[in-house]
Amino acid sequence: MICQECNKRPATLHFTKIINGEKAETHVCEHCAQEKGEMFMLANNQGFSINNLIAGLLNMEPSLQEKQRNSFHQNEVIQCDKCKMTYTQFLNIGKFGCSECYKTFKNHLTPILKRFHSGNTIHSGKIPTRIGGNIHLRKQIEQYKQTLQEYIVSEEFEKAAEVRDKVRALERSLSQIDMGEG
Repeated sequence: MICQECNKRPATLHFTKIINGEKAETHVCEHCAQEKGEMFMLANNQGFSINNLIAGLLNMEPSLQEKQRNSFHQNEVIQCDKCKMTYTQFLNIGKFGCSECYKTFKNHLTPILKRFHSGNTIHSGKIPTRIGGNIHLRKQIEQYKQTLQEYIVSEEFEKAAEVRDKVRALERSLSQIDMGEG
């Protein structure tokens, strides 16, 4: 796509404005975006980047900010031992200085992750449940079958029977789902 301003360079920035329900899209190159100034720049005249977006998202709701402030001791400054980045710097920049920062700021990331992921903090797989329900069920059955084999090898037959029953129940559920789809 070519820039709508200069009609010369490739458009690398794509903006969508919605005003009174009217959608207007603008596609411009970086050069024209800088020339346009306030229309395409942030208030402090710095270019927009993904880091600005993340940093903006990290400036959480006042209630979350208050909770985080209360979780810090008044004069406590959390700083990465490796790169010396502080938590405040991380919030302003929107990215970590090194891999050690993840460990250093671990306790303060949960509210941020909840905000990004609709309240979830645990990764539950790459396939959404509503789309891959059968796949999740099949994976769970396979995991139970592996556990069942381990119990049989270690001669823990009572536990093996419990797992066998779980496998059968899941297989019944799966066959009912498959019959409903077919």
